[in-house]
Amino acid sequence: MAHYHTLGQIPRKRHTQFRKPDGGLYAEQLFSTEGFSSNYSLLYHIHPPTQIVRSEEPVDISPQPATDNILKHRCYRGFNVKPESDFIKAKKTVLFNSDVHLSLSAPTQGLSGNLFYKNADCDEVIFIHEGTGVLKTQYGQIRFEYGDYLVIPRGTIYQIQFDTENNRLFIIDSFSPVTFPKRYLSKYGQLLEHAPYCERDIKKPENLETIDEKGEYEIKMKKNGKLYSIWYGTHPFDVIGWDGYEYPYAISIHDFEPITGRVHQPPPVHQHFDAHNFVICSFVPRLYDYHPQSIPAPYNHSNIDSDEVLYYVDGEFMSRKHVERGMITLHPGGIPHGPHPGAVEKSIGQKSTPELAVMVDTFRPLYMTQTAIEIEMEGYDKSWMEH
Repeated sequence: MAHYHTLGQIPRKRHTQFRKPDGGLYAEQLFSTEGFSSNYSLLYHIHPPTQIVRSEEPVDISPQPATDNILKHRCYRGFNVKPESDFIKAKKTVLFNSDVHLSLSAPTQGLSGNLFYKNADCDEVIFIHEGTGVLKTQYGQIRFEYGDYLVIPRGTIYQIQFDTENNRLFIIDSFSPVTFPKRYLSKYGQLLEHAPYCERDIKKPENLETIDEKGEYEIKMKKNGKLYSIWYGTHPFDVIGWDGYEYPYAISIHDFEPITGRVHQPPPVHQHFDAHNFVICSFVPRLYDYHPQSIPAPYNHSNIDSDEVLYYVDGEFMSRKHVERGMITLHPGGIPHGPHPGAVEKSIGQKSTPELAVMVDTFRPLYMTQTAIEIEMEGYDKSWMEH
């Protein structure tokens, strides 16, 4: 996300002496997710961010496929994933490939005290379906609520705190940077007039809290599919100030402005984020097509190159029967799909839709985990049969 931001105290020039009141130097850290060849931020720590006290052997948490049958329409009851108090263990991967992991989570508690999390494998996009709270990072704090996407660059150390115990999250782990689609951006990085959101919709970190403490602070770190425990000797949030272009932010699905037309618009008009080999789309309440002979329901289409995942958030859907909140459908590449029987005729004459959903289209096949099997609805693949 190429938008400059700064908080706290920073020196006038980068890579120059920046001294504490006692005369000592603040420790400068360059943070970037693609070496020295992409966006970055410069953070200034009270203590060097390199003081590791101890570490433990890692635990393998990489998802495993539960079946090789990838050519079948499937549906999952996402809210059947049971709540757990441990924020990290509550995250259950449902679908995955080498580009992206899709997970569900129902944490009753967040991360606080001396415990932190760092995903060194993936950028994380956490969609807040139920719950409110605050994301705390070295960059400051971001308040979040229902409908927010929390976009957290890989390598960000964070804590998350919830206001209630009833929380539902849909989490997208991307092995490539999550960005805004290039067609929405000027060649200088500004969001253009035709984009479905603008810079005013982006919630950036605020309330930078500088914590100068020594002790043992456990960082649960995910790297190469393994979870490590590493203890730092100083509090990770000892940043006195920072500036740059690489930092976590939030943007709400409710601020996505739909693009409509006289006839049915294709899925790319709903795209919210871009990544390597997959996209993230937002389906939001909108007016239907206004051609006098229009058919609001989507046409049948063949998924040859991509798997289509739809996470149902709220509202009614003209193309599907018996939709539940938190439901996930998987329509794999290779076989066609479309509206359920009767949905096309039923949609004619309707003026708008209240639907709210997150869609992930991948360009490599997705594999199911055992968690997916446990929450799968049987018979969904036959729900297009006419009776």
